[in-house]
Amino acid sequence: MQNRAHVPLAVSTVIFALRPHPETGLSTLWLPLVRRIRDPFEGLWALPGGWVRADESLADAAARNLLETTHVRPAYLEQLYAFGDVDRSPTGRVVSVVYWALVRAEQIEREPEGENVRWVLADELPELAFDHNLIVEYALWRLRTKVEYSRIAQAFLGETFTLSELRHVHEAIRGVALDPANFRRQMLSGDALVVTDERVTGGRHRPPRLYRYDTSIELADNGPLPPYRPEGNRS
Repeated sequence: MQNRAHVPLAVSTVIFALRPHPETGLSTLWLPLVRRIRDPFEGLWALPGGWVRADESLADAAARNLLETTHVRPAYLEQLYAFGDVDRSPTGRVVSVVYWALVRAEQIEREPEGENVRWVLADELPELAFDHNLIVEYALWRLRTKVEYSRIAQAFLGETFTLSELRHVHEAIRGVALDPANFRRQMLSGDALVVTDERVTGGRHRPPRLYRYDTSIELADNGPLPPYRPEGNRS
């Protein structure tokens, strides 16, 4: 009879938020790490995660572990990839289903860092436990690819926003400066943005117009899978 070994199943989450760069002050991608307090890799930083319970879905496990380790409730959570190389853990084979989450800056400003939780620049990571450097690299590639063809940038914005605010989000995610005129033309050439009758108030110059995304379009294309709904907001 063929030997069927039990392979433990875990979830990890890459959480992206936009915060000012400590030197330039420009909006930049950050993510939280948690310090491992036991072997393997005791003392090294790692992505938030943990084991999947028998009575919960993968998405619920990712959201629960995220809340327990960082106190963050993501508005957007998407399955990224499954990492299952045989030698990715020195204690035996572990398959990790990785999710990525996007949160607004005000969500994390209320949660202070602790001794074992730290927010770091996404492009300036220390050596992480397991294969978590590779996981973050893949998540960054996925985010930067997806922002060019989906409305995923809205996860970092409010319900309404100016084109300038939207451009700053794209610049922070993609890591490049964008020409304002070309960006405006590109954004308005499609049907994802909806112009509102509102304008920003309180400025000295002509107030810019506010836009919103067409909410009939999902933040990202999940194919046949339903999008993640936070607990208490599922329909």
